[in-house]
Amino acid sequence: MSQSRYKRSERIAAMTSILTNHPNRQFGLGTFSQQLDALKSALSEDLGVVKRTLESLEIGEIHSATGAGGGIRLIPRMPREAQQLFLQQLTEELIKPERILTGGYLYYTDLISSPDMVQSMAEMLAQHLDFKEADMVVTVETKGVPLAFMTARLVNRPLVIVRRTSRVTEGSTISVNYRSGSTGTIQQMVLSRRAIPAGSRVVMIDDFMRGGGTARGMHDLMKEFDARVVGSGVLMATREPRQKRSGPCTPLLYLESVNEETGEVLISPNEALWKE
Repeated sequence: MSQSRYKRSERIAAMTSILTNHPNRQFGLGTFSQQLDALKSALSEDLGVVKRTLESLEIGEIHSATGAGGGIRLIPRMPREAQQLFLQQLTEELIKPERILTGGYLYYTDLISSPDMVQSMAEMLAQHLDFKEADMVVTVETKGVPLAFMTARLVNRPLVIVRRTSRVTEGSTISVNYRSGSTGTIQQMVLSRRAIPAGSRVVMIDDFMRGGGTARGMHDLMKEFDARVVGSGVLMATREPRQKRSGPCTPLLYLESVNEETGEVLISPNEALWKE
């Protein structure tokens, strides 16, 4: 291979862009060598600059693996101070009286549909949940889909969406009935038999948890696939009941109370995140 047609600064910019746009995806030096028409020895030095820059800015960590299947990948990271600031700003937005809906619910569809907001939420869940053993991310067909999708992208895992009703395009399905923790009504969730291979390990992501009834239904559905839930995370959970029907879950925020009469909403960040 002759002299690269790309300058060093251009190679560094290109590798930084590729790594940040494909988080947790492993790239071999050979891939960069072909794309950038450069020797692996030169690229190793360039990657050293990329690694030092991204880690000094606390954007993420560069992990490398040796051997035939080796390579490098970027694991996104959000500094603790940035996490605390983001949750504080999110809390200030959520406690506005005009967000209170009839029945003590909060309107936050606009927030969980905002790419910037969801990016930060997903970065925190990706950082505080253990995805090392996870084969895929699972969510139910609700407002939590954008959050689950972004989290799946950041951890480089496929996303599986559990439906409320069966669809002919899904083929043969498996369904379970569950009791909703929010309404107490019996509901159904459905998933294609082809969606999850037997023995899979999944992490559940959702937007909200009250009693954990929906998540309990997800656990039951995963058992039908001989799959195992290895983690669970949500944007917000109610403080009570403390013992959720679904077992342990990691929320970013706790909803303490909503008072329709006074317009007061109490929300607090999950302080356990800073003690990890």
